[in-house]
Amino acid sequence: MSIDGPRTDSGTSVPRPPRRSRGFALVLVIVYGIFALSATARSLVQILTEFEHAPFAYLLSLAAAATYIAATVLLARRGGESRAALWLCSAELLGVLVVGTLTVLDPELFPDATVWSQYGAGYGWVPLALPIVAIVFLLTRRRAAARRAVR
Repeated sequence: MSIDGPRTDSGTSVPRPPRRSRGFALVLVIVYGIFALSATARSLVQILTEFEHAPFAYLLSLAAAATYIAATVLLARRGGESRAALWLCSAELLGVLVVGTLTVLDPELFPDATVWSQYGAGYGWVPLALPIVAIVFLLTRRRAAARRAVR
C-alpha cells in the first residue's frame, strides 16, 4: 500500500476516497449487515416453523436476506467501487418496489408479511430507503473516481 492508496495490478496507485466517504461506506456496510442478520434470522425461523402458512412470502424474505448478505459483502470488499454492487442495489430496489406494490394492491397474495411488504413498513421503510441511499452513494463514488482519474 502506498500513501495514495492500494496499488492496482499494474502497480499504479489508486487514490483513496475522502475520509468522510469512507466513513459513510462503513455505516452503509453496518446497516446492510444488520439487515442481513435480521432478515436471515426472520426468514429461517419462518421457514422452519410455519413454512406451509405462507411459503411464497417466506421465500421472498429469504431472497431479501440473500440480497442484503451479498450487498454487505460487495460493499465491504470493494468499498463501493463495484459495478456488481450497483446492479445488486438496483435489483434490490426493484424487488422492494414490486413486492411493496403487490402487498398494497393484493394483500391476499401474502398471508404473512415479508421484509419488503408495504415497502418495508414493518422495518420503518428502511428496506425502501436503503437501496436508494446505496445507489446514490455508489454513483457519487463512481463520478468522484472518474474525476480523480482525469486529473
